[in-house]
Amino acid sequence: MAQTVETIARVLNARAEGDLSLPIDGASEPAAAGPRQLALAMSPKYADGIRAGEARVALLFEGADWRSYGLQAAIFVARPRLAMAGLSKAFDPGPEIAPGIHPSAVIDASAEIGENAAIGPFVMIGRGVTIGANARIGAQVVIAEGARVGADALILYGAKIGARVVIGDRFICQPGAVIGADGFSFVTPEKSGVEEIRETLGERAHFNDQHWHRIHSLGTVEIGDDVELGANACIDRGTVRATSVGRGTKIDNLVHIGHNVQVGEDCLLCGQVGIAGSTRIGDRVVLAGQVGVSDNIFIGDDVIAGGATKILSNAPAGRVLLGYPAINMKTHVEAWKNIRRLTRLFAQVAELRETVAKLSEKRGGN
Repeated sequence: MAQTVETIARVLNARAEGDLSLPIDGASEPAAAGPRQLALAMSPKYADGIRAGEARVALLFEGADWRSYGLQAAIFVARPRLAMAGLSKAFDPGPEIAPGIHPSAVIDASAEIGENAAIGPFVMIGRGVTIGANARIGAQVVIAEGARVGADALILYGAKIGARVVIGDRFICQPGAVIGADGFSFVTPEKSGVEEIRETLGERAHFNDQHWHRIHSLGTVEIGDDVELGANACIDRGTVRATSVGRGTKIDNLVHIGHNVQVGEDCLLCGQVGIAGSTRIGDRVVLAGQVGVSDNIFIGDDVIAGGATKILSNAPAGRVLLGYPAINMKTHVEAWKNIRRLTRLFAQVAELRETVAKLSEKRGGN
C-alpha cells in the first residue's frame, strides 16, 4: 500500500518539507529511484546521485538544500541507520503466511492456539504446546511437547523448537534455527585426555582407550521478550537448569549457544559466534563474527569483542577485546604494529652485530 511523505515522516519522527501528500511506494538508491520512490541520501556523498534518478522525494541529512536537487519534498534525519530501521519496517510486507491453520498442519488436541494465530503447511505442534495470540508460524516448523511460544511471534520455515522450551513475546526466528537440542556433553570413566591437558597445558603421560558416555540434557531453553534468532542458529538445552537468553538480545545466523549458557539482555551475537557450555554473559555484550568463548567463564556487562576474538578467561565489564587469546584491543593493535616492524628490526640488529664484530676485530688488531 502506498504511503505519503507525511506518513513516512511521522513513522520516522522526522521533519519534512515540501509537498507532503506525494505518494511513496518504496525506497531506492538515489540514482535508481523512480518518481514514486524515496531516494535514500542521508549523507552528502550520496546526494549527488539524486540528479541522476527520477525521485521527487528524498531522505536527506539535516541542512541539505533539497530544492537544489530538483525535489518536490524531503524528509530530514539526524541518525541514518536509525531512520533505516523505521523505514524498512514501514515498507516490509513480511512473509506470506495465510491466516488460520493450514489443513496439512498436525496439531495435538491438547495444544492451545492463541487468537488470530496463523499456522502454515506441514507444521507439527506437540502435546501441551501453548502458542500466543497473533503468532505466525511458517511451513514445516516443528514445536515439541510442552513448549510455550509468546504472542506476536514469527517463526519461519523449517525451524525446530524442542520440548519444554519457553519463548517470550515478539520472538522472531529465521529459517532452520534449532532451539532445545541436547547439549554436547560427554564423560569418560577415567580422566580423559582433555582433562589431562587442561591440568598440564599439553603434556600427556598416558594414551589410553577412551569411551564417551552421554550426559543427558534434562533442562530446557528460556528466551525473553523481543529476541531474534538467525537462520540455522542453534541454542542447546541445559543439562539441569535452563539455557537462557535475555530480553532484547539479537542472535545472527549460524551462532551456537551451548548448554547451560546464560546470555543477558540486549546483547548482539554476530554470525558464527560460538559460546561453550556454562558460560555467563552480561547485558549489552557485543560479540562480532566468529568470536569464540570458552566454557565456564564470565563476560561482564558492555563487553565488546572484535571479529574472530577468542575469549579464554573472564572478561571484566566494559572491556574491549581483540585477538587470540583475547586482550585489550589497543594492546592487540600495538602488538601487531610491532610484529610488522620485526623484519626491519632484525635487519637493524644484524647491521649492529656486523658493526660490533668489525669494531672488535679492529680492537683486537691493535
